[in-house]
Amino acid sequence: MAETPEVEVIRPEWPAPANVRAFTTTRNSGFSRGAWSSLNLGNNCGDDPQHVEQNRRLLTRLLPCEPRWLKQVHGTRAVCWDEANERIEADAMVGDQAWQVCAVLTADCLPVLICNNAGTRVSAAHAGWRGLAAGVLESTVLAMGCEPRELIAWLGPAIGPQAFEVGKDVYDAFVNLENENAVAFKPHGNRWLADLYQLARLALGRIGVSQVSGGGYCTYSDPKRLFSYRRDGVTGRIASMIWLET
Repeated sequence: MAETPEVEVIRPEWPAPANVRAFTTTRNSGFSRGAWSSLNLGNNCGDDPQHVEQNRRLLTRLLPCEPRWLKQVHGTRAVCWDEANERIEADAMVGDQAWQVCAVLTADCLPVLICNNAGTRVSAAHAGWRGLAAGVLESTVLAMGCEPRELIAWLGPAIGPQAFEVGKDVYDAFVNLENENAVAFKPHGNRWLADLYQLARLALGRIGVSQVSGGGYCTYSDPKRLFSYRRDGVTGRIASMIWLET
């Protein structure tokens, strides 16, 4: 029998309470092959469903229970863990009980994990540029039911500011929303390089979330560890997850 691989993960460096657990997977240590090699956790990106199931079982070994997944649609809906499933169209999940593992899948979009200072509520949000512009982080914070100043956020691996080239439509979507968002765009010929991390920090700051960590990764420039849709087209998905322990 083949030896079961150890799952490689990225753990947040953030001032979360001791009972909050969180990590993001990498693409390594799984069963998928080819473009999805090897720990692809997304089941809607063309991979062999049996390999995805094997990868998810492997992931569950690191968790107190199976995570809940969503049908992510680049929107703003945030749902509670109890109602989350892969038929529900939503892009954020909130948990308030021990062992409720909230999870989102990404491959360039920004995963945002949030907890409160008291260690009683957590959330995971899928924040691509469309979701950020539409207000997914604002919706997530509202769904958590906490004072924003009590929240701590971590920005997981996403496409970095030196790789995310966008057109005028994306620039206008953010700058027409808030003038200050212009600082997150660097002119690049007749296009722009956009900084998802800075856009997320600005959005969180406007609603009163000041404790924000992370933002030091680039999925596009790290092919050995991270999937990138912009880089590869056909590719897998990493997962970012968060939960409470007792």
